Amino acid sequence: MTDTNIDSRAASRLADALQSPDAPTRLQAALTAGTHANPAYLEVLIARCRVEPDFYVRDMLTWALTRHDRELTVDLLLPELGSATAQARSQALHSLSKIGDPRAWPAITASLLTDDDGEVARAAWRTAAGLAPDEEKSRLSDVLITQFARGDRDLQLSLSRAFVTLGAPAAGAVEKAATYPDPQVRIHAIATAHLMDNPDDGFDAAVAEARKVVALRAAPRIDE
Repeated sequence: MTDTNIDSRAASRLADALQSPDAPTRLQAALTAGTHANPAYLEVLIARCRVEPDFYVRDMLTWALTRHDRELTVDLLLPELGSATAQARSQALHSLSKIGDPRAWPAITASLLTDDDGEVARAAWRTAAGLAPDEEKSRLSDVLITQFARGDRDLQLSLSRAFVTLGAPAAGAVEKAATYPDPQVRIHAIATAHLMDNPDDGFDAAVAEARKVVALRAAPRIDE
């Protein structure tokens, strides 16, 4: 039997295991695929990323992808960013962030950074912040500030963390957002600026303090 036939059979067995209704079985299959990396597994792993419902299995699928040849894996992940399936986009971004290959940076478009799906946008923020070249960080920040005050507490925290990762090149954009008319945007921007200066502080405390700052600035002055 040729190596091609052996690889094909191994990939078929992996695909079958990843379709098991039992999550621990799927988790073990992904773990095995990463422990015994084989290029024939890549398309199977990526296909499962599109539909896998269990968070822990998805995380293991990403780990398995990181154990394979970087160039081959990135080449197969990049087309997923244009998928009509939100989970395919978010999981591909998550995997690319873990791999850390700079070739992924040009593929992180403004449409991904502002994606209607919160999980896709979150993954795009994290991946872009980690991969952006120094000369692109300011431009990236100008896109990211359009997302201030979006979503729930956890989504907003993810955006703030992206700005913390970007650091000083993002400071000007965050300062600009802190003057926007929308008070919720100002609160998120001020809290983010605080975290950029004090990354070990808690997000909730930073937001609470930012609310006070915005309220004080909006309060009418009493002339003595």
